[in-house]
Amino acid sequence: MRIATFNVNGIRAAQRRGFEDWLGDRGPDVVALQEVRARAEAIPPGVFGDYHLTYDEGDVAGRNGVAVLTRRAPIAVRTWSGTALMRAPGEMHTDSVELDPEPLARGLAEFAKQGRYVEVDLADAPITVASMYLPKGGLPAHLQKPGRMREAPDGGARYDRKMRFLSAFARQLTRSRRTARARGRELLLMGDLNIAHTRSDVRNWRRSNQAEGFLPEEREWFDSILSPRTLVDVVRRQHPGVDGPYSWWSWLGQSFVNDIGWRIDYHLATPDLARAAVTAGTDRDPAADRRMSDHAPVVVDYDF
Repeated sequence: MRIATFNVNGIRAAQRRGFEDWLGDRGPDVVALQEVRARAEAIPPGVFGDYHLTYDEGDVAGRNGVAVLTRRAPIAVRTWSGTALMRAPGEMHTDSVELDPEPLARGLAEFAKQGRYVEVDLADAPITVASMYLPKGGLPAHLQKPGRMREAPDGGARYDRKMRFLSAFARQLTRSRRTARARGRELLLMGDLNIAHTRSDVRNWRRSNQAEGFLPEEREWFDSILSPRTLVDVVRRQHPGVDGPYSWWSWLGQSFVNDIGWRIDYHLATPDLARAAVTAGTDRDPAADRRMSDHAPVVVDYDF
């Protein structure tokens, strides 16, 4: 099975930049999407080809939105909001359906309607696939220096929000992993986690030690969710001891040309599924002026 995750940074923009060609050429069996950023009625017709769409758009227009594309309709769908848009190939309806309620871990309620998480049980493999978009966050108050930040100082509010999310999501992730196991399924969490885990995941890591997404406490949280018995970073297992492969580059300057990137998009799999990976990497665009997004798709082939 070929499985991909891709932060499209707006599906309408990604379509203009070649998303449909990529989808057709690569032919993944499953695709997790983040930052779809479109109301149901604004999704471009035909953009998802012959795939079934499962989508939680969130409650803020033009923000967030996570989806999973599958060859066959999923046999079960779960979101934090309790609703999802589900379309078969060729359908254009805009009605979300009510799902069976799922208990949320303590602390997740404030994020439940933001379109950050969707989970499906595949029909053609014993795998539960989740697509997640984790909050970008910010700097803690003591690191905020007016005049040296792209955004106005906020006293650490964005940082605090992200840390609340991480704490709550760790509890939810444990629950999802155990539930999948009880159902005889592997769990594959994919998405833009907005954290570079190790020095190998940031080109200029020395400059990034006090940057959001590479803070010590964020990286410690990442450590806490990985282990050989729980979840495995599939791409890192396939590419040990090397820098990258990066999945995000700033639009600014020559970051993409010079490969000054971050690896913040992940496949995190339960151990048996991780061992089934045979190839893994990023579909880096051929040139800066041909980029579909500021992220690149992360694609793994599983012999499962």
